[in-house]
Amino acid sequence: MPVVTFAPQLQRHVPCPPQQVSAGTLDAVLRAAFLAAPMLERYVLDEQGAVRKHVAVFVNNEMIAKRDDLSQPLADGDAVWVIQALSGG
Repeated sequence: MPVVTFAPQLQRHVPCPPQQVSAGTLDAVLRAAFLAAPMLERYVLDEQGAVRKHVAVFVNNEMIAKRDDLSQPLADGDAVWVIQALSGG
């Protein structure tokens, strides 16, 4: 089963410990993880279902290339990290 982990910056607002969810597309895996922390969905995804600009999603230590394409298939043992993107100077 893939493991979805939300970074500490997100966890301080909404409790969301790492979760093992059924394999599927990245979209399905994220939505399964949101069942345990529904308030995070609006923070992570926009109204069209794309990853918001201030959020970064990594699969197996590689940032996803397209925010609006979450069709990437995930397998057992894959690791998904959802973090708040940092900016500034």
